[in-house]
Amino acid sequence: MCMDCVQKEYPNRGNTCLENGSFLLNYVGCAKCSHRDFMLINNKTTEEEDGEEIVTYDHVCKNCHHIVARHEYTFSVVDDYQEYTMLCMLCGKAEDTISVLPDDPRRMAPLF
Repeated sequence: MCMDCVQKEYPNRGNTCLENGSFLLNYVGCAKCSHRDFMLINNKTTEEEDGEEIVTYDHVCKNCHHIVARHEYTFSVVDDYQEYTMLCMLCGKAEDTISVLPDDPRRMAPLF
């Protein structure tokens, strides 16, 4: 994809996993046409493979249709947890795990 269009390649986004949209704060502008505008999402696909949902799409310049980055988002349920991942040159890399139980057994109970 295009390293000249982004401020930082694959920024660490902690646990912020985007299933759709664009991280415009990391978008410098299109290296091909020099415009900085909203982006289009093209070639979006959703696949399910072995219980894992995989969403992929291209971030594309609204003006000249230059491909800025390829976005991949995954979702799966493992044991009692929902697991999310994101990998994209524009939006960054992130992982998150959330318990499907009302009380997350990994977190300590409040002391009061």
